[in-house]
Amino acid sequence: MKILILHNRYQFAGGEEAVVQAEKALLEAKGHAVRLIETTNDEIQGVGGKAKAAVSAIYSHSAKQRVGEEIQWFLPDVLHVHNFFPLLSPSVYDAACEAQIPVVQTLHNYRLGCPNALLFREGRVCEECLGKAIPWPGVKYGCYRGSRSQSAVTATMLAAHTLRQTWQNRVTRYIVLTQFQKNKMIQAGLPPAKLQVKPNFVALSVQDTLQRQPFALYVGRLSIEKGVQILIQAYQCRNLQFPLKIVGTGPLLEDLQNQVKAANLQDCIELLGWQEKSTVLHLMQSAQFLVFPSIWYEPFGLSVIEAFACSLPVIVSRLGSLAEIVENQVTGLHFEAGDATDLASKLEWAVAHPQALREMGRRANQVYADCYTADANYEQLLAIYQQAIQVAKTRSCLPGA
Repeated sequence: MKILILHNRYQFAGGEEAVVQAEKALLEAKGHAVRLIETTNDEIQGVGGKAKAAVSAIYSHSAKQRVGEEIQWFLPDVLHVHNFFPLLSPSVYDAACEAQIPVVQTLHNYRLGCPNALLFREGRVCEECLGKAIPWPGVKYGCYRGSRSQSAVTATMLAAHTLRQTWQNRVTRYIVLTQFQKNKMIQAGLPPAKLQVKPNFVALSVQDTLQRQPFALYVGRLSIEKGVQILIQAYQCRNLQFPLKIVGTGPLLEDLQNQVKAANLQDCIELLGWQEKSTVLHLMQSAQFLVFPSIWYEPFGLSVIEAFACSLPVIVSRLGSLAEIVENQVTGLHFEAGDATDLASKLEWAVAHPQALREMGRRANQVYADCYTADANYEQLLAIYQQAIQVAKTRSCLPGA
């Protein structure tokens, strides 16, 4: 099979970029011909660049032409789009439709139902735009990058393509990462029959031979929606002394450092900054448990399944997809999202029950083996491609319809 992959890279690489590269490598390892076309937000420079990006976000004729030429040259069986925003735009779907090539779109976030893609505003979950043909609250609150003008561009893109029925007619299959995300995207107005649940995966071969050490672990971006400030508050409210290692960087790094210092927790909370993947995996093999305290609807969470691969149980917010991936008292623990006191009680329980944690870690590793390996994921991805190709043989999407 020949697969053409499209992705608009962010300025700061994250889990999305890792997924794109992992899927490309997996398909190539299985003998498929894969071509990846990427654009990057680094191309947006100066006032002129921003103005051009604003127009392109709604409909980019140049991106459509480029993808059309690639299709004519490569002759793919399927077009797989990861992120089209802002430089590629939904115009790339039309290039595929005109060539009668099926389109598979992975939804890594909530972009098609929310101008800032997060369903999160001012430190809390927000669904005000979900299901609205014109997502005006996102403009009112300046949800995209704190800018009403930039939010207006995103909202216009969403409204224009909702009116044009782009999401309904020009995408053959959507990949969502969990059942929770699927339900939210149905609320956003996407056709349920086109939404297929396929989680992300990590290709890890981990030998659980390291001795567990007495520390908890957080791995991820240091930003408000990740809830790391709640984790530190949990240590404050119960005066916890169990060592905690925080891996990652982001806009809250300095604030979190100050929070730790103000609470006099420097002796037990260590901020390690960004670390190489090998170091992260070593820490996961050594820790007692991972904490994932997000206060937004995480679409997935690669760190969780990396922890599962390392036989590491995970304490997660009882919120969105996290509560679906981690089964309470089976592969980890749930706590009330944003509730530092409840999190503190779960941390205390975990520290007091090491044998139960080991059993949860064993079960987590089994869940990884059953659901989140490369081989398991490949079978699901191939089935979605084959469905899309079969549908394209019997139905035609008509640009301009």
